Amino acid sequence: MSLRRLERDFFEQNTVEVAQNLLGKIMVFQNFKGIIFETEAYRGNDDPASHAHRGSTPRTQVMFERGGISYVYFIYGMYHCLNFVTEREGAPGAVLIRGLQLLEPEPKVLEGPGKICRHLFLTKEHHGIDVVQSDSFYLLEDLDFKKIEYASTSRTGIQKGKEKLWRFVIDVPK
Repeated sequence: MSLRRLERDFFEQNTVEVAQNLLGKIMVFQNFKGIIFETEAYRGNDDPASHAHRGSTPRTQVMFERGGISYVYFIYGMYHCLNFVTEREGAPGAVLIRGLQLLEPEPKVLEGPGKICRHLFLTKEHHGIDVVQSDSFYLLEDLDFKKIEYASTSRTGIQKGKEKLWRFVIDVPK
């Protein structure tokens, strides 16, 4: 396996394309390593389901930063959700990580953003980390990985913007 770390230019692209291109990438967080198999894209002004739809707030300010920053938020009073900021500074966007095939320390399929964060012990303490610069939280691509087909569906758990088919899924890697 020939691995290369994702650089800033990967994240500073169109949010929907980053969500598609994150499929099959390897996420490393502390002693955990897993393959991303499900994502959802959230853009700014043209996406009523995005936290940044109405502009920058203390909660969403990170979405307006340059791509490659972690965006971790708390929902329903019980779940943390992990996103990676996309686009260039000033253009809000983020990709929600919905599915992770854990490889290390033990194989396990993690489906759902809350389960991912709970299992990896990701909390708001991990909000705002530059995954391009961090030594303990970053993303890799397997240069031998062959691009595979993905399914596009409507995003889950939202009321507005359901017509946007911005949820992307590949078969769980084996």
